[in-house]
Amino acid sequence: MTSSVRFTEEMLGHVTFGELDFARGAQPNRDGSGAFKFHLTIEVEDIEAFGNDPLRPATAVGWIESDAFGGKLPVERGWFNLFVDVEPGVKHMLYRLWFRDGVGHPLTMTGFKLVKDDAGFDVWKDTTTLFTRVLQGHVEEGDDATATVIASGIIIIRARDFAKQLTTFRAGGPSVPNQLGALTKFGVIFVQQLAEAYLRKGRRGGRDGVRA
Repeated sequence: MTSSVRFTEEMLGHVTFGELDFARGAQPNRDGSGAFKFHLTIEVEDIEAFGNDPLRPATAVGWIESDAFGGKLPVERGWFNLFVDVEPGVKHMLYRLWFRDGVGHPLTMTGFKLVKDDAGFDVWKDTTTLFTRVLQGHVEEGDDATATVIASGIIIIRARDFAKQLTTFRAGGPSVPNQLGALTKFGVIFVQQLAEAYLRKGRRGGRDGVRA
């Protein structure tokens, strides 16, 4: 039988309508609009398969909250990928959430965390900063380039929310040892992937991985 791992994550920040640049889109508007938040439970359904898959896929369920899009909105389908290789020493943590605005229009939130040793050992910033876009329609993976961008910005995990997140890790499995093993394996995978990004010898310079 397989063993699973799940945890809850909450992130918040700002997005700006009509903006393509992440940093500009993250600036709060004077009227307070543009606030964007999500609350997700991310689940790795089979920790062994997860560890052997270079895309390290998981599912995500929960909700998005943004007055600009209609309030608190359920995630209809959600996907998460942990530490996907972009180039040597550069990894992305990927998010894709399908939801609908307050009047029923389908939307997709996409986001990536850029994990790269470009400013010293900046693991906290890299693993808690999500470059975020909202796209028109329910956009499949691989179709982002042709999708219409509704808004862009950056959302983050606050320190107090991260501390809470650490208490939400749970495992499922046929026995307690299996469950403990699943949690341990997830932790090992996480640390190994960070080591590849930050401690890899002979890292090469290159693009910063953040594109408009």
